[in-house]
Amino acid sequence: MNSLVGKAIHRYGMIEDGDRIALGLSGGKDSLTLLWALAERQKRVPVHYELFPIYVDPGFPGGFTDGLSDTCRHLGFALTVDRTDHGIVAHSAENRENPCFLCSRLRRKRLFEIADGLGCTKLALGHNKDDIIETLFLNICYAGEISTMVPRQELFNGRFTVIRPLAMVDENSIRRFAKSQAFPLFDNPCPSAGDTKRSEIKTMLDGLYRTNRKIKGNIYRAMSHVKMDYLLK
Repeated sequence: MNSLVGKAIHRYGMIEDGDRIALGLSGGKDSLTLLWALAERQKRVPVHYELFPIYVDPGFPGGFTDGLSDTCRHLGFALTVDRTDHGIVAHSAENRENPCFLCSRLRRKRLFEIADGLGCTKLALGHNKDDIIETLFLNICYAGEISTMVPRQELFNGRFTVIRPLAMVDENSIRRFAKSQAFPLFDNPCPSAGDTKRSEIKTMLDGLYRTNRKIKGNIYRAMSHVKMDYLLK
């Protein structure tokens, strides 16, 4: 896993000397693995950077803020916690949008605001190789466009840069790593957990992957081998 994280960081120029990097934690295996990987990398590369883990609490009863703070402390970091009502608002009768879409948008806005307050110009997110593929199919099926998340993306006229160092890492590899590190399993209190369009896409893709082990790699490579002359205009 470390070699793929390093490869992604190098290929896409994600981290530079002197960077202050905010890291969005969700409590899941991906973001905890990302925090571990970037913290471990700090110790052995000549590039100096600082990490600032942030958790935006969506406000559901039965949250895990204290447990996540303890996990970060064990890894050597103080967790910045922002308690919100984003999840409650997103699932209220007043919201006519998809609850996951609104909650995600509000969370991302707060992450940028907090990162700015901490003097960070980069935001690291734990999206992995599977997430990138699934987003491609989500956008094709539900947005009518061919697009996905990218490993490195500048926003707000270059003021912020979003980086995804796990972009080349399979979800199964992350799952095995998280288990080997005995990362805690936090129960997601969100009422929409496991019942989303992304879950449907994941199930569909898992069926494809079982028929041919090369399919996932082919889809991933296809996103950087686009033949524009053979697309509709």
